[in-house]
Amino acid sequence: MSTPETVVRDLLDKLAAGDVDAAIELLDADVVWRNTYLPTFRGPQVAQQLRGMVDRGIGFEVVHHHIAATGDVVLTDRTDVLTFGRWRSEFWVRGTFEVRDGKVVLWDDAFSWADVLGSGLTGLVKGLLPG
Repeated sequence: MSTPETVVRDLLDKLAAGDVDAAIELLDADVVWRNTYLPTFRGPQVAQQLRGMVDRGIGFEVVHHHIAATGDVVLTDRTDVLTFGRWRSEFWVRGTFEVRDGKVVLWDDAFSWADVLGSGLTGLVKGLLPG
């Protein structure tokens, strides 16, 4: 059986590799996914959101900086990267995950909207410039 830290790292790495179905397999059927000031998604809604990102052509990358676990709780300090065509937005994320029986039951990400918007605008400008 995988450790909670391994489950979380695998989840994020599988999403970054574009293997959404394998990532979804690491989520509990009743998972709760929260993001700063965004709606909370539960259960099947989480899979719908993740598949919807791929269907809309939104790419995801992750840079792991720190990951720590105590029991079933895993804390991550990472940079998430969202892409769409030539647009790219990189921003810091602090994640709290709870893992039970090898499945993520809680995924709670916190980030600065100022960082997200600033990075998004930078990505827009860079995407509009000749490559």
